[in-house]
Amino acid sequence: MDRNASPTSTGTDGKVRGSGNGLALFVIASCQLMVVLDITIVNIALPHIQTALGFSTESLSWVVNAYTLTFGGLLLLGGRAGDILGRKRVFISGVLLFGLASLLGGFAQSEGQLMGARALQGVGGAIASPTALALITTTFREGPARNRAFGVFAAVSAGGGAIGLLAGGILVEWLDWRWVFFVNVPIALAIALTATRVIRESARHPGHFDLAGALLSTLGMVSLVYGFIRASQEGWRDPFTLASFGVAVVLLLLFFLNERRSPQPITPLHMFADRNRAGTYGIMLFLACAMFGMFFFLTLFVQNVLGFSPLQAGFAFLPVSAVIGVGAGVTSQLLPKFGPKPFMVTGALLSAAGLAWLTQTDVDSTYLGSILGPMLVFSLGMGMQFVSLTLMALSNVPDRESGAASGLLNTTQQVGGSLGLSILVTVFGTASRNEAHQQVPAFLSSANPEQKAVFLRTGQLPDPWGDQVLTSGVSAAFIVAALFALVAATIALFAIQVRPSDLQRLQGNHTPTAV
Repeated sequence: MDRNASPTSTGTDGKVRGSGNGLALFVIASCQLMVVLDITIVNIALPHIQTALGFSTESLSWVVNAYTLTFGGLLLLGGRAGDILGRKRVFISGVLLFGLASLLGGFAQSEGQLMGARALQGVGGAIASPTALALITTTFREGPARNRAFGVFAAVSAGGGAIGLLAGGILVEWLDWRWVFFVNVPIALAIALTATRVIRESARHPGHFDLAGALLSTLGMVSLVYGFIRASQEGWRDPFTLASFGVAVVLLLLFFLNERRSPQPITPLHMFADRNRAGTYGIMLFLACAMFGMFFFLTLFVQNVLGFSPLQAGFAFLPVSAVIGVGAGVTSQLLPKFGPKPFMVTGALLSAAGLAWLTQTDVDSTYLGSILGPMLVFSLGMGMQFVSLTLMALSNVPDRESGAASGLLNTTQQVGGSLGLSILVTVFGTASRNEAHQQVPAFLSSANPEQKAVFLRTGQLPDPWGDQVLTSGVSAAFIVAALFALVAATIALFAIQVRPSDLQRLQGNHTPTAV
């Protein structure tokens, strides 16, 4: 390459070269961080949103679910749109739509307005997120540079939730709940404006949208994600839960049949023929099951049992992001020498070990003595895993299909998170009820008349009996989460095969993938 080339010059293979890559990666990673942390940053503000807009306890969950449904349902369509229309154009459109929806959410004056804004945020996120990941393949050539870029992207994807808890605590405690939405507006504008200068447009691959596939995949994924959400709230035997899953199965089966016949499918099924890529999607599914549960139940534990404020809870999770970043950075440097499989297996086992350690928490646990250690072990494993999975999912994928491949990876993570959380909430509820049957007699034998009256009115046990019930449920949930991580390790051990050609690509010694 010419040393006098401009910071954003391109090579013969169409990849951007030079120092401009660093700023391009910063823009791409910033977009992913904005989309990922939006889930947890809003969670911290939910009690304040409920008070301000008059949400009922039942309807409050839809502040989160409205985003989850549209985000999970449209990921496949968003990834494919970048392949056909040009990733830079679609990326900027998704970012701006996310920013507009955030502005509307901040000004919302009613339940309907806020839930509509959240759904629109999900649409913007579903367009921007898979396109952002695909842009890495456009901007960075396979080899050490792309490995490092995937490491940064993976660290942001896995650690963004913890950053969101801290950011949400700060904004709610120091400003107002509306700022968890307003903060996205200047960030989105800065990302979009910078992207116009530092990101090169990808080659467009002319063709038509697989409209039938887009409709079937979107409705099928929405129905599937809704089924998981409904199951976590109403149980697995709820008629609407079962109906939602039934509709999802039918729609996704029709989607599969349509993709087999379509000349330009929204999701090329031949990508699953690659053993490593199919295994990668399976690993991501089970890891997401474990990860979403870890954040959810530890947030409950540190606030309800340890008595942390929202801001303190945010700081408590900050080490998660730091260790994930370290794990992802070290892994991206060592991948060319050892390949991804050792890090997939080791990372999943570390995550399982951290979750197994967390099963030992009880009412006498402390943050430094019982939470921080296993949380760091889990985070190190996740950092090792996410960079390996991200790289393997897009390895040896033609440029024209990288959007579809990244959309599938994001979809697998979203579905895994919804599935895992609904299963773990069910486990938590069963264990909590069993523990409550043992704690109620002890409470009634020692409670004063006022405490008994409150219990009869609310059905909630006061501390320390209530803490015991919560802790028992959390410990049971972590047992199942650890099993999810072990399944991921098993898939990595037996399904993933690192070939000499894979190592050559990781080292940059390869023939560029045809477009």
